[in-house]
Amino acid sequence: MFSKIFNKLKSILGKKSAPQTTKSKKVTKSTKSTKSTKASKSSKSSKSSKSSKSSKGKKQEVKLIIDSFTSLPGVGAKSAKAFYEAGFKSTNDIISAKDEDLLAVPGVGINLVKKLRDQR
Repeated sequence: MFSKIFNKLKSILGKKSAPQTTKSKKVTKSTKSTKSTKASKSSKSSKSSKSSKSSKGKKQEVKLIIDSFTSLPGVGAKSAKAFYEAGFKSTNDIISAKDEDLLAVPGVGINLVKKLRDQR
């Protein structure tokens, strides 16, 4: 069924116009992809040793911070990650923050804020 419709469109539009547009698109895509692969290969080779060391250390540091947030009452893994992404870097930052700032964090409700206030 699709092929019948396609053939009718070809006959209406003309057989020469349809292939020309597809060829020009393919040519531009292939030139872009070769340029990007060359650039990515050269950047990967020069940064691979440095970025692997720093990214592992950074990931481990982030994990430790998030784990420390879970020591607070009512804070689970999801809330801890949300606090970190909102810019909190220590448990003291969370405890000393204003209620409005805590409620602005996605997934944090009034009950969690009350539990954190009891921690003071």
